[in-house]
Amino acid sequence: MATESEPSSVSFPVSGIVIAVVSSFINGSTFVLQKKGILRSRDRGASYLTDGVWWSGTLSMIVGQIGNFLAYNVAPAVIVTPLGALGVLFGAVLASLILREHLNMVGKLGCVLCCCGSVVLIIHAPKAQAVTSRLELEDRLSDPVFVAYALLVVLLLVVLIVWIAPAHGSSNILVYVAICSLLGSFTIPSSKGLGLVAPDVFGSDPGSSGTGALPLFLGLLVTLAVSVLLQFFFINKALQSFSSNVFEAVYYVAFTCSVIVSSALLFREWTALTAADGVAMLSGLTTVSVAVVLLRISQEASITWRTKKKTH
Repeated sequence: MATESEPSSVSFPVSGIVIAVVSSFINGSTFVLQKKGILRSRDRGASYLTDGVWWSGTLSMIVGQIGNFLAYNVAPAVIVTPLGALGVLFGAVLASLILREHLNMVGKLGCVLCCCGSVVLIIHAPKAQAVTSRLELEDRLSDPVFVAYALLVVLLLVVLIVWIAPAHGSSNILVYVAICSLLGSFTIPSSKGLGLVAPDVFGSDPGSSGTGALPLFLGLLVTLAVSVLLQFFFINKALQSFSSNVFEAVYYVAFTCSVIVSSALLFREWTALTAADGVAMLSGLTTVSVAVVLLRISQEASITWRTKKKTH
């Protein structure tokens, strides 16, 4: 019996990957459509809240987040998160078509490297999940290391939101990127946690699993809602000042790193990771990081070219 059940515990989560890929393409359109709506409303002198294109981007974000929620509860975060690189690629194509944010050869190379790095991360990511029940989740949430990490993230967010963002947010893209990516430390663990706790809350006999299921479920739900709403707010703040291409690419890498760290501390998805796979995943993440740098260089070159063209 043990030998028959063993393959299923390490089976490749195809359904989670399919959902993540579809969600990545949907998410890739989000920033472009919202940026387009912001530009259209700015030309009309109206609020972007009245623009239909902006609302279509918002709807895409909602659908994409629902897809992410499902994907994170079917496959490990270290598999799902790197697939966001496909959204970067799709967003770059859409930005070129809809926003006329031209990609030169350097930018196209950056998009290709994003996808290559994502594939490497998927192949070498651990397939087994270390936390499979509510009781295990409760034990991990009370771990001193994770608690210290969560408090540090909260402190950084308070400093960024209250003091740094009002002064430097509109001039430095890294401020909004840092806020949104740090919020991902709560978004993804909350999504996966809800998937683990929900069976105890909505199962046929909720009382048999203890009295802590409902409070934990509500706590995770509130955490998820607050983090998503704050990300939504600051993403739109960033799109009012910066290119959708640049923001999406830089945000993706920062968000990926944040999620990987939080998942490693809470869910311990790295416990089955070998040294060789660790090196391969580090190489994949480095490849994606280089790709983002190339995308940013490409975008800055495009902005410079358009500025010179207007002056002449």
